[in-house]
Amino acid sequence: ARTGEDPIMSVYELQPGQGGKVTQVNATGAIRQRLLDMGILPSAPLSVERVAPAGEPVWIRLHGAQLALRRQEAEAVLVDTE
Repeated sequence: ARTGEDPIMSVYELQPGQGGKVTQVNATGAIRQRLLDMGILPSAPLSVERVAPAGEPVWIRLHGAQLALRRQEAEAVLVDTE
């Protein structure tokens, strides 16, 4: 169970304006490779820009670029929000 003190969250759980440093890419195969190719690597800082009304895509800002993640991808990227 998640507690309010847990700073590790998936990108999908973040609200626009929130962000943190990537701690883990919890995916395998093509999804993992796509995320790594986009520069979503451990310790990379990212922030959530906006979330589409349907819940996906989730738009993030990473290294000055805006990227769109599908829900499955956003759920796989864990960030430390502290």
